[in-house]
Amino acid sequence: MVTIDREPAPTEPVRLAKKDFASDQDTRWCPGCGDYSILAQMQRMLPNLGRRREDIVFISGIGCSSRFPYYMNTYGFHSIHGRAPTLATGLKLTRPDLLLFVITGDGDGLSIGGNHLLHALRRNQDLNILLFNNRIYGLTKGQYSPTSEVGKVTKSSPMGSIENPLNPIAVALAAEATFVARTFDTDPHHLVSTIEAAARHKGATFVEIYQNCNIFNDGAFRDFTDKPVRGERLLYMEPGEPLLFGDEKQRGVAMNGTVPELVEVNGDRSRILVHDPAEPTPITANMLARFQYPEQPVPMGIFRQVQKPTYGERLGHQVDEARAGVGAGDLAALIAGDNTWVVE
Repeated sequence: MVTIDREPAPTEPVRLAKKDFASDQDTRWCPGCGDYSILAQMQRMLPNLGRRREDIVFISGIGCSSRFPYYMNTYGFHSIHGRAPTLATGLKLTRPDLLLFVITGDGDGLSIGGNHLLHALRRNQDLNILLFNNRIYGLTKGQYSPTSEVGKVTKSSPMGSIENPLNPIAVALAAEATFVARTFDTDPHHLVSTIEAAARHKGATFVEIYQNCNIFNDGAFRDFTDKPVRGERLLYMEPGEPLLFGDEKQRGVAMNGTVPELVEVNGDRSRILVHDPAEPTPITANMLARFQYPEQPVPMGIFRQVQKPTYGERLGHQVDEARAGVGAGDLAALIAGDNTWVVE
């Protein structure tokens, strides 16, 4: 067995600042890219956790967002297309003490990486998966992605995309992720609070971040995220609070049998649905995930947050049981042993 000597983790929270998490690398995204905001808010959030930089790892795949590890003064991997959840799973199982973030995009995470994403979530591996969704392939210069809308005209769909887009939140809920949320790049406070809530959750977390690509898909979310209109068009979900929206919170989400409807409050909140992300069965979360703008407001916040045993915890129990029954095992003895067979 190989052992790695390392400095024991401090018992007291470490006091760091945003600047401590900024690397010495030049940040190279297109001017005005939403990734700059996400990077800044991540560096702003991490000191709140009181963790050492040596105990934090960022793992990415391929894409514009996947440059993220270079710009964080922590450990990190810039891995291969779509496989970041797989590398992160292996690292988490061997170093369960580490705080892991998987940085991916709508192309990297939902096309070639869709299989790996699904299994990381269904296993409830203790990873924080942040999916930057700009509804386009940016690094390869503007092809339609798995989240691009029907009719999207791009270099790879000059007559408009004919594919139905994936709904990342619905996908994560279907995979039974124990924490599912959505935020966006131009609301720093909401972005920080959402990512921090994910980082403090034990288990698989999935955060979709609407991120503007001002070169190849500028203004993809402008109709509901720009400051002058977001009050009327976004539904900020708060646990234990009624689902209200509008500049004066004058409208809300009610149920008409099994069908959601938008109603005027008029001082009476008795019909308004109260948000509960801890529902054992995410019926309401699935309903909210399928809200369609402009007919309905765009939900922002935590859709689901429940506690279940993680993959690492279950694996640890299984290993302990095996060792208790047959001993710790000896890999060298197994390889050199006489328990062999011949295939005729």
